[in-house]
Amino acid sequence: MATNIHLTLDHNSYLREPESTELGRRIISESIRMIDALGFEQFTFKKLGAEIGSTEASVYRYFENKHKLLVYLVSWYWAWVDYTVTFQTHNIADPRQRLRRALYILTKAGQDDDPNVAYIDERILYRIVVAESSKVYHTKEVDAENKEGYFLEIKRLCRRLAQMVLEVNPAYKYPHALISTVMEAAHQQMYFARHLPSLTEIKEAQHPEEETMHFLEHLLFSAIDSTPQLSKQQTHG
Repeated sequence: MATNIHLTLDHNSYLREPESTELGRRIISESIRMIDALGFEQFTFKKLGAEIGSTEASVYRYFENKHKLLVYLVSWYWAWVDYTVTFQTHNIADPRQRLRRALYILTKAGQDDDPNVAYIDERILYRIVVAESSKVYHTKEVDAENKEGYFLEIKRLCRRLAQMVLEVNPAYKYPHALISTVMEAAHQQMYFARHLPSLTEIKEAQHPEEETMHFLEHLLFSAIDSTPQLSKQQTHG
């Protein structure tokens, strides 16, 4: 029997933790569906309140504004990916295979709905992250929000994957830069394939997840292997 996953985000994007109540979970599940259908610009708390049979004011008791709701959704997504990477790689001994598996999860994360989270459809949330997540970071308030811990989830995952890079090649100088580039490209290439196809060789009609995986694997390991590895004596001091 599957065990339900409870990912609690402990930061200031919300006024009341939505997972703690039935109304909060409905706010999350319906906001995901509506943002995907309408786009973030056309989505409003008034429309959300009407959809869930409640009031606009009830939504404001959980989130100060829709930007902070989007922060929560994107943060939840990265926390879920981090959980999945940790769960699916902890028994893989070979560091290259562990990194390949993590890359597979990054590119495939939105292809299946996780039955362990009943009120969130990860496939729809993935589409929101691909299309809308840049709006979380590209704001005038990003520095202040970073200090308040809004982006801990994506930074935690980046740090985890960067450590995997160093386990493959401890001499590689740019593990965080490489991983953050790969994480962004995993979504960006999918977006380009669908909307701006002249910017990529990835084609939406030809298994774009697999093609993106192949491209990112080439990018990742070409970069890592371009730096000569330390000898065992250098590694151990």
